[in-house]
Amino acid sequence: MKRVLLFATLFCTFSLMGQTPIFESEYKDMESKVIEWRHDFHQNPELSNREFKTAEKIAKHLTSLGIEVQTGVAKTGVVGILNGTASGKVVALRADIDALPVTERNDLPFKSNVTSAFLGTEVGVMHACGHDTHIAILMGVAEILSNNKDKIRGTIKFIFQPAEEGPPPGEEGGALLMVKEGVLKNPDVDAIFGLHINSEIPVGTIMYKSGGSMAASQRFVINVKGKQTHGSQPWAGIDPILISAKIIDGLQTIISREVELTNEAAVITVGKITSGVRFNIIPESAEMIGTIRTLDYDMQKVINRRMEEMVPAIAKAYGGEATIEIHENTQITYNDPALTTQMVPSLQRVAGIDNVGIHKAITGAEDFSYFQNEVPGLYFFLGGMTPGNTESFPHHTPDFKIDDASMLLGVKAMSEIALDYLNQN
Repeated sequence: MKRVLLFATLFCTFSLMGQTPIFESEYKDMESKVIEWRHDFHQNPELSNREFKTAEKIAKHLTSLGIEVQTGVAKTGVVGILNGTASGKVVALRADIDALPVTERNDLPFKSNVTSAFLGTEVGVMHACGHDTHIAILMGVAEILSNNKDKIRGTIKFIFQPAEEGPPPGEEGGALLMVKEGVLKNPDVDAIFGLHINSEIPVGTIMYKSGGSMAASQRFVINVKGKQTHGSQPWAGIDPILISAKIIDGLQTIISREVELTNEAAVITVGKITSGVRFNIIPESAEMIGTIRTLDYDMQKVINRRMEEMVPAIAKAYGGEATIEIHENTQITYNDPALTTQMVPSLQRVAGIDNVGIHKAITGAEDFSYFQNEVPGLYFFLGGMTPGNTESFPHHTPDFKIDDASMLLGVKAMSEIALDYLNQN
């Protein structure tokens, strides 16, 4: 029996590799639409849990296609359900829809000039992680597949997810809330696929990794208490800014001296420090907010324990006090090995076998991991850098750019991988 199953799998794999994409002519017609949608979303970005207009545009498009639409999922999420003409499995396709508190700094004709309030501060808002491309790609996939229901054996669930970057403090959101609200139920999803554009991978390429692909992410908050005094008399007080600097220095020794980095990568980053009101006053307190990235849960436990020991101890050594809170943001993005093996030929067919490669695990994080905790999933990277470009800008930066030419391959990959999964199962 095992030989028969193996032969069937290999036969299906080689057959898929020899085929051309199913909707080649329709893909070409779709490209200009997808680019236009992307530009619109890029010019009108919205922060996590505030994606009201974005969700409205998505829902309007899905409704126009005759797709069953659910709105208000996990606050601002949109879900579309497309039933094929034959019964079968249920596959989910996911796109994240939120933007970041980043002020755009480039010369794009469709750059964002939007501003909004974030944590009490007026900030620029920008799709600095490429979620605008994810939305447009999945809208294109929905249109192509809705026009070809006769080729769908089963059901496709389109999940447009808010707050992937994390909901505002004190709010629920993102994939975790979607799962909690039952997005993978009614109908029950059998497998889920997602992609992420990448500004440092050339257009036309796809990268993936079986097993642990992206890191678990945690958010930490450290509050330091000192004693206020005049800036000219530091001996009369306890400086929380100095203590914060010592804590930051100490945290980095956990990574550089206590973690076995030859096993897996790990990162501790302080991204925000708030303290003081005036140049000549040593303040009473300081707050630090940061992130921990790990690819191994045992390593994560060690890092958490050492941070909880070190932070109050360092503060005490300098006469102050400090507390630390650590909260989970995402878990490890884990690509199901069997599903990955099954579906890689689909990616190779649409991109070309030489344009699909394996990447090493990275310390970026994705709350797509919460979907993968419930059902088998595959998450892959789509090249977004202009070929031959000598300079690319990382995600989450003001100069971040994505080449529009990247998106057609995304439409092809998501469409074909969904149909192949349903047809193979």
